[in-house]
Amino acid sequence: MIYKILLPSEWARFEAEGRFDGSPLDRRDGYIHCSSRAQVAGTAQRYFGTEPDLVVVAIDAQTMGMWLRWETSSNGGPFPHVYAPLPRAAVVAVHRIAGASSVDEVIPA
Repeated sequence: MIYKILLPSEWARFEAEGRFDGSPLDRRDGYIHCSSRAQVAGTAQRYFGTEPDLVVVAIDAQTMGMWLRWETSSNGGPFPHVYAPLPRAAVVAVHRIAGASSVDEVIPA
């Protein structure tokens, strides 16, 4: 399982369009930034610490096939990077979270 942290507006667009083409940061870097279960809380704090509400989607990594690469990032790693849009069908769970500090309490271990 890999995880993508989204703002509520990004999740609404993901649901409506049936796919997620990435945040501005994702598009700038050329891939969709994701996290493992062990990394997701740290990623939330680092990049979304001031956001009051988040949506964390759990993605079946196997469905991403060759589009998923585990690569070392400047924050350590390896981190899962997806080099294609995320299809809605790959999302196996949706977690609505009240702030980055609650990620570990909400996402199953």
